[in-house]
Amino acid sequence: MIKRTLKQIAEMLDVECPRFQDTEIHGVTIDSRKAGEGQLFVPFAGEHTDGHIHVEQAIADGAGAALWKKDRPNPPEHLPILLVEDPLEALQKLAESYLQQTNAKVVGITGSNGKTTTKDMTASLLAQKYKVHKTAGNYNNHLGLPLTILDMEEDTEIAVLEMGMSSKGEIELLSRLAKPSVAIITNIGESHLLDLGSREAIAEAKMEITTGLREDGVLIYHGDEPLLHDKLADSKWNVLSFGRSDQNDIYPLKIDAATDHTVFTSNLYPEPMTLPILGNHNVLNALAAIMAARQFGIEPDEVKKGLADLKVTNMRMEMVEGKQGEKIINDAYNASPTAMRAAIDLVCALKGFKHKILVLGDMLELGPEEVQFHKMIGESIQHEAIDQLFTYGELGAYIAEGATDNLGSENVFIFQDKEALIEELKKHVSANDLVLVKASRGMKLEDVVLALKA
Repeated sequence: MIKRTLKQIAEMLDVECPRFQDTEIHGVTIDSRKAGEGQLFVPFAGEHTDGHIHVEQAIADGAGAALWKKDRPNPPEHLPILLVEDPLEALQKLAESYLQQTNAKVVGITGSNGKTTTKDMTASLLAQKYKVHKTAGNYNNHLGLPLTILDMEEDTEIAVLEMGMSSKGEIELLSRLAKPSVAIITNIGESHLLDLGSREAIAEAKMEITTGLREDGVLIYHGDEPLLHDKLADSKWNVLSFGRSDQNDIYPLKIDAATDHTVFTSNLYPEPMTLPILGNHNVLNALAAIMAARQFGIEPDEVKKGLADLKVTNMRMEMVEGKQGEKIINDAYNASPTAMRAAIDLVCALKGFKHKILVLGDMLELGPEEVQFHKMIGESIQHEAIDQLFTYGELGAYIAEGATDNLGSENVFIFQDKEALIEELKKHVSANDLVLVKASRGMKLEDVVLALKA
């Protein structure tokens, strides 16, 4: 983590430090309740509270110093504080300055789906040769990314940074802050249609990752996506593609899905590689990570080991066992039509199970066509591969509506009450069944997984 004197922090922020210049700062926090020994506390003014009122208590609890917004009255001048125009901009500027001082190279990753898994894969591959720091969880926005950087050890060689967005322009800000040497766009899906209105606008927003990409940088993108392919036809960067088509720079030759891992070969690596997670879409994420690792000289044997050693963030295609001996794919972290179809395709492809059950909930932030997206998911479910469907939520009911003709009404269960869903589901699962649990994060369907495991 960042370790500087308050005077050095002030110099990085280009502000004055009249007192407490030798105070040592170890790390940064934006939560006064979690202020650790020597940390710099950055207060924000929100709708319901103002962090400035907690500055004195944070320092009393061990924080080394704090920032203070200049137009906020009565700064506690007897304490180690730095006056800044805007605490958020100061946090971002401090992260940018610290990153430059460490000389760490950056791999930036964005996309509608697969960002976090691709981040985990890329970090695992690069860690075979370098000291790597990566985004924790989904700390990928205008607050999380600078905090991730400031938590990085000074001797880090490569930072693997996930870049998410809630609106247009946010990825541009993150890219300009981090200045990646390598950038990855995993795909263009339907997430954020509510905010951006079209897949074309989503593609434009994801392309913002190139705004901070270094002149000698490498851009790795999903080559099967026309919205990206067309935009990069005359790119000034070194552009590399991954995807299913053999027109890409790297593509899979063969994919074999087992119950708890995936084995694949590619045109660049004909020797089988093993992923300890499921899903053909995760093979594509792995190909993107491999292309990034190749830019830093990671050798084939290191690629193989890095993939085999992979540890992914929880609730992403995570296979767990239920109390009745059923297998559960916990993919409850997030959902979009693209990701939902990929997860269902995986369930259909897996062999050796007695029954296959889908537990699907609302996919959020899809905009005016959200009902149609949910119906289309339901219509795509085939009775030859899936035995039963349980849905949760108001939009989930439209998945059920779309699936009823194929599955039959007796095999479709619709719920608005999660506890009622769990109780009914327990009556249907048994040993050697496969259950997929997937919905947007706001639906908290991990509760279903926990109940089956209990």
